[in-house]
Amino acid sequence: MVINTNLNAQNASTLLMQSSSMLSQSLARLSSGSKITSPADDSAGLAVSMKLNAQLARINAATNNVGNAVSFSQTQDGYVEKVNDAFSRMSELSVLAQDVTKTTADRALYQQEFHALGSYINNVSTKDFNGVSLFNGATLNVTTDSEANTFGMVGINLNANTSYTNATADDITSIAGATKALTDVKKAISQLASDRANIGSNEESLSYYNDQLSSLQNNLSAANSRITDVDVAQESTNYAKYNILVQSGTAMLAQANSLPQSVLKLLS
Repeated sequence: MVINTNLNAQNASTLLMQSSSMLSQSLARLSSGSKITSPADDSAGLAVSMKLNAQLARINAATNNVGNAVSFSQTQDGYVEKVNDAFSRMSELSVLAQDVTKTTADRALYQQEFHALGSYINNVSTKDFNGVSLFNGATLNVTTDSEANTFGMVGINLNANTSYTNATADDITSIAGATKALTDVKKAISQLASDRANIGSNEESLSYYNDQLSSLQNNLSAANSRITDVDVAQESTNYAKYNILVQSGTAMLAQANSLPQSVLKLLS
């Protein structure tokens, strides 16, 4: 029996340090909700999680872009719907102006309303959405995924499209002018129907992209959760186990430290 080296106490101390370390780690996991509280816990998993988090951030950005593009298209459609109402009324006025029982003064009144509607349509063609023209005909490329791939939204041109400008510039103060105006307005309505169909197609496609991004975001979040999120039930069990080990290790270390005192009995 020796007193300079207490191997039992050293072993008990080592085991107690290990149990204390595991208890601290378990406590950190439970308090943070993450099972990776330091790179040493899972270095490979942390690296994968970092890349997943970066991709998720890009997906969120793409989702915002798609959402804004949908709002852009919906704003376009709202204006186009009213433009259609204006052209419908203009076609009605063109027919009314061809009534042989109407005088020139009557047609002048029709022309006044016809001109006002044409001015409204020309005014709509200058509208923008957050500084971006709604109706200049430009194709807008919308980012649709985390790699910045794009979808080209077909542009709508109300400003320089002859189908529209011819109709809004017509004069129905004569039967001949009203006849020409009716032909031009019908062409404008036909073009507007095609343009509105393009707007609908843009909205439908963007809706699919938005659903796709939402699904991908959910799946990536689930994958990242499996790497980083702590299983509270399992970790609570571990915490209880390590807490018991620390308490028992402390007690055993106290016992091991008291063993050399038995040497004193040999000296008495």
